[in-house]
Amino acid sequence: MQLEKLFRMQRGLDQHIEEKHGLQNEDLFDRKVLALLVELGELANETRCFKFWSIKPSSEKSVVLEEYVDGIHFILSLGIECGFQNLDYTLDIEPLAVSTTEQFLLIYQLVNNFRDTKSESDFKTLLQSYLQLGTLLGISYEEMETAYFTKNEVNYQRQQNNY
Repeated sequence: MQLEKLFRMQRGLDQHIEEKHGLQNEDLFDRKVLALLVELGELANETRCFKFWSIKPSSEKSVVLEEYVDGIHFILSLGIECGFQNLDYTLDIEPLAVSTTEQFLLIYQLVNNFRDTKSESDFKTLLQSYLQLGTLLGISYEEMETAYFTKNEVNYQRQQNNY
């Protein structure tokens, strides 16, 4: 996975948004954390992995993938906030032997841990666990990257259209 490229693209988008909205001197960390938690919930809702009371299947893969990359955007943005974009990222994205529901719950916990510590190790664990979630959802590296590139363009277009 081309994490350096993704970080560069995210940094560009973040700078564009902050300049356009006059947020250069704002501390956006907690808002980005909340945005990530909301996006994580939206992703869980599309996978329906926790809806034991329903027989309706997961949304189509394209919908799940679009929600998934929203989380990547905010995780990268949080890493940039803490200066972690230039670190060596050797990550293992093979999922542990857990259910999708357990992985979602773990990520919620990891987001809050990272919020409290802002540590490099907690960031790497969060990023790795999120990539493992993607693998559990049947999303390949290539699909993650391609979807990220596409959504990054959409996010720029949204800014141009005063989204």
